Amino acid sequence: MILPPFRYLRPHSVSHATDLLREVPGAAVLAGGQTLINALKLDLVSPTALVDVHALEELRGVERAGDGVRIGAATTYAELARDAVVREVVPSVAEMAAGLVDRQVRNRGTIGGNVSLNDPTNNFPPLLSALGASFEVITADGADTLPAEQFFRGALATAVTGGGLLTAVHVPALPAGTRLVHRHMQLARDSWALARVVVRAAVDGESLTEPRVYLGTVPGSPVRLTAVEAAIAGRPLAKETITAALAAFDTEPFETISDTHGSAQYRRAMAKVQLRRALVDVIEKEQA
Repeated sequence: MILPPFRYLRPHSVSHATDLLREVPGAAVLAGGQTLINALKLDLVSPTALVDVHALEELRGVERAGDGVRIGAATTYAELARDAVVREVVPSVAEMAAGLVDRQVRNRGTIGGNVSLNDPTNNFPPLLSALGASFEVITADGADTLPAEQFFRGALATAVTGGGLLTAVHVPALPAGTRLVHRHMQLARDSWALARVVVRAAVDGESLTEPRVYLGTVPGSPVRLTAVEAAIAGRPLAKETITAALAAFDTEPFETISDTHGSAQYRRAMAKVQLRRALVDVIEKEQA
């Protein structure tokens, strides 16, 4: 498919990039391009210019920050997968990055590009939401750090608007005794998912506490399943807890879509299957 015409701009610094994004109406950020180029091909976005930040060293790399890590927005999936600090402090991020699609995508795609466009099929938004990540952004109003609930604003929409730029992602380490499981159903091994669920919960003795349950691949931002969380909070590590969670899932008000890959009813049913599988792992296996 032929891409629409646009200008290509390559800034030499973060400040230069933000200047270009503000000065050129309709400009968009290009990082690895693995999400954006597909969106361009499908006419989901139509920028007048692409500001390529992939080579800006200010936006790359990983460092310890408090009890977690700070990840530069232009850090690639491959770099995340092999980074010793990420693997030690937030292993679920490294595992996610290591399993993404194929080598070409892992070597080019970036965590910032993945979350900034907020394509509903992308892997990192629901995982980072469950982990309690926050996002460093530069907007017309200045620099700010936003929690996931304020950063993700709907399908293909985030706080990175109006000349904004995501500079880094902060991911805290999971507290001791907390388990996290990510499960998804893909069309094929190297394709996007039809259903994606992340379950996080602390274990207090023989009970689950402080649960966070997020659903991905639905229209809009990652969906927090609050009814499921309420159903499992304080319950024992037992099969009846899974039964209660699945019953609560049926009451969740989220909506999904029908397309050539499956009906809305099918997608919802597959999300329920992924929830059951994730809960089995949370209850039966200790997760790092």
